Amino acid sequence: MATFFGEVVVAPSRAGLDEEEEAREETPEDREIRREIEKKREIDVLWTWQSGGCAEEPLVCSRFIVAIGRNAAAFLSSFILDSVCWEVVGVVKLWNEWCRTSSTTNVLPTDSFCLFYRLISDPTVLLCQCSCYVAEDQQFQWLEKVFGSMQKKGLQVTILSTCPVADYKTQESTLTLASPFLKALKTKEFQEQVCCPLLEQPNIVRDLPAA
Repeated sequence: MATFFGEVVVAPSRAGLDEEEEAREETPEDREIRREIEKKREIDVLWTWQSGGCAEEPLVCSRFIVAIGRNAAAFLSSFILDSVCWEVVGVVKLWNEWCRTSSTTNVLPTDSFCLFYRLISDPTVLLCQCSCYVAEDQQFQWLEKVFGSMQKKGLQVTILSTCPVADYKTQESTLTLASPFLKALKTKEFQEQVCCPLLEQPNIVRDLPAA
């Protein structure tokens, strides 16, 4: 249970229980089709830095900034990545209803890919542009494979995402709100001062940013 509104907590999940019950009635053909779909929906994370060292060695990272969605990814491109200070060090390949990535690893920032950049002057600072859609059943995979490659000690993660003003719940009229505006959520481990007001009740964050 959260100790204050705005704290990020991990809730218990019943995901998979219904699927296990349905699996008892599946035919061999159904199981084979389901396995093929699950295999196709697996996420692959490719890191270029692993080619020069041990693939099992975790990436040392002090700051990890993730921009999720086209607006947030465009913000990174316009205000942070528009210089020669960054290099592409990784890419996520995935397949779902709204995203079809190819087998190539030579991608451009304008493609519908999830790209990772490293600051040349400080290789412990990492950025991620995730402009492609990550389905609900792929979000845990995404987290597990991306963060599984990183050293967790001393890691600070910042998530940037956007939502329509019409979805923002407030007693004020949304027509009078200055748009765009910035709100924040934080975990109890984050002790630094936040750069903007905290998100008010009953607003919530969904999908991959929430995960």
